Amino acid sequence: MKKYVLVGVGGRAMMYWEALAKDFANTSKLAAVCDINKGRLELTRQKAGRLISDLKAYHSNDFDKMLCENKADTVIVCTRDCSHDDYIVRALEHGCDVITEKPMTIDAKKCQRIINAVKKTGKNVRVTFNYRYSPVRSQIKELLMKGIIGKILSINFQWNLDTSHGADYYRRWHRNKENSGGLLVHKATHHFDLVNWWLGDIPVEVGAQGKRAFYNAEQANRYGLKNHAERCLDCSLKSQCNFYMDIQKSQQIKELYYNHEREDGYIRDKCVFSDSIDIEDTISVQVQYKSGAELTYTLNSFAPYEGYKIEFNGTKGRLEHICQETSYINGDGTVQGALKPEGTSIKVFPHFQTPYSIEPHVGTGGHGGGDSVMLNDIFGNPAADSLKRAANYVQGAYSILVGIAANESIASGKYVNVEKLVTGLPEHGYPQNSGEDEQIAFVSETKKVHCSN
Repeated sequence: MKKYVLVGVGGRAMMYWEALAKDFANTSKLAAVCDINKGRLELTRQKAGRLISDLKAYHSNDFDKMLCENKADTVIVCTRDCSHDDYIVRALEHGCDVITEKPMTIDAKKCQRIINAVKKTGKNVRVTFNYRYSPVRSQIKELLMKGIIGKILSINFQWNLDTSHGADYYRRWHRNKENSGGLLVHKATHHFDLVNWWLGDIPVEVGAQGKRAFYNAEQANRYGLKNHAERCLDCSLKSQCNFYMDIQKSQQIKELYYNHEREDGYIRDKCVFSDSIDIEDTISVQVQYKSGAELTYTLNSFAPYEGYKIEFNGTKGRLEHICQETSYINGDGTVQGALKPEGTSIKVFPHFQTPYSIEPHVGTGGHGGGDSVMLNDIFGNPAADSLKRAANYVQGAYSILVGIAANESIASGKYVNVEKLVTGLPEHGYPQNSGEDEQIAFVSETKKVHCSN
């Protein structure tokens, strides 16, 4: 039985501890949880403890102590994005493998730390890209692997976040790049990973433009919200604001965040029009791939509906895929990113032939049905996967490096070479469209951290 510990017990962590405590309790053991917020930590210990009677809880200051006392095989990292690298590297140095929430980290320096630590320790880092496991996205991969449109030459990819889900990024810690890397890293890592995986290709050069065009003072004035408060709870304009979030209405958000503000000062319902926001809300990116394929990507976080459209142009034709998702606010208890079957389609346009539609595979549950499949792949006994959906640290790195390069391009106005951002990242770590994958193995260069008795 594999033993796990988990650091970071916010809303994202629930998926993991619930899976370990319920569906995979016969094969996996969650030994301990860890968090910076004592109140949220105790809440999780109580809830998970109803299913895991001997579950231990540690403050983040005692992370190394937790590793020493529990001798876990794997550490699950669900903290703020900016601290992922610290916990990943410390876990690797203790001789543990790591499962980390996306993004793997937020900038090139932190990414380099992880690359170096993997090489030195010989341990594994897995990044949980649940979108890969969604049936319809797996179906797209299968179609492209079969060469249905030949060699892919260009991709147009448009992703829309609506004024419920999209707005929520401007209320939370994600609103500052020092925490999240902005939407280009925190959110778009999903999207860049999908393209990298769909193509089985390496991004080499990135150019980008972006700005905060909607969630700003100008729009606040337009809505008559000039004199807004810094948080929804204290705002006298809440009755006239379409973006008002009642932090006390959702039991889950209230339990996880509002009830424990005094512990760490984290305010979950900040105003989406605050001047302290420094991330973009409308973004366009151009990516050149090693194969010569080109990606044009746009992200809008104030759209009327949630979902995306992607168009692959190949030597034998064109594949168009449209997908609409349910709207949600992260942590509110709803199924996150469930697909709307009536808004999901796949259509192929062969050169010189009649276009035709393909019935999309639509799953149920979070992230288009991907969550449950991914959890079984991580904690269960899955069959061999010809699609190679499990992502290692190399793929985790390439997904964020596109966003990191895009951030640099926005700041400089120049194209950025991805390969110059970090060193020592193997190109052969990415599965190709043949379905073949190469295993990456490093000889450990240093001894792991030893725990004192």
